Amino acid sequence: MNLSVVNQLILYTLVFLAGFVDSIAGGGGLISLPAYLFIGIPSHSALATNKLSSTIGTVFSTLRYAKGKAIIYSVGIPSVIGSLIGSHIGARLALVISDSVLKIILAIFIPIAAVFVFMTNPRNSRKDSNFAIKDEVSKRRVLFISGLIGLVIGAYDGFFGPGTGTFLIILYVSILSMNHVNASGTAKIVNLASNIGALLTFIAGGKVLYSIGLPAALFGIAGNWIGSGLALKKGARVIKPVMLGVLALLFAKIVIDMF
Repeated sequence: MNLSVVNQLILYTLVFLAGFVDSIAGGGGLISLPAYLFIGIPSHSALATNKLSSTIGTVFSTLRYAKGKAIIYSVGIPSVIGSLIGSHIGARLALVISDSVLKIILAIFIPIAAVFVFMTNPRNSRKDSNFAIKDEVSKRRVLFISGLIGLVIGAYDGFFGPGTGTFLIILYVSILSMNHVNASGTAKIVNLASNIGALLTFIAGGKVLYSIGLPAALFGIAGNWIGSGLALKKGARVIKPVMLGVLALLFAKIVIDMF
């Protein structure tokens, strides 16, 4: 599939912005997935190709969080295992749904996910809390809860995706009392795992458009690298308003194309 110069500029700019946003607070898929749909890519291929570019970009933000020692591996590892299982299940479900039905589901899910993301601000929730495991019972509880979070959110990521990182951060902060930086860092390795699990399923299904996804991934890498560096230093309060504005425009285009 060949893209016009205008569509390339639109896609690559929005994928960069999505990577930047996602590396800080999650929710980048709320920008990148509608961007693929906006330029006319069929729903299944949009999901698959978006997963390719977002996976590659997430690798770099994960490395940066790891370098900054912001990842809690006692939570991350069981969540990763759960997310790999869940993302495969979710992606398989997405593949068996017809393109027309999937487009309707995406048109419903995108604003719901957006409302949830923008109504919830984990950065202000328990911002001074610290994560600690006090005894063996707590260790088992953390292991179970972390795995369950990974399984549920991984399944969501495989089927749909946008807002995955934000949902992980919210759950880590609210349930496991992690501070935001550690929650963001840990969410990255889990999100990366679920991305890989879903991507492998989409590759097996032959839905990935490499000629579009690989160039887009370069812009996603740049956005993820810059955004994760900013998050480790001081974060960004302008992200959600920018996301909301872009999402509103892209969602309007999707709805118009449906009718």
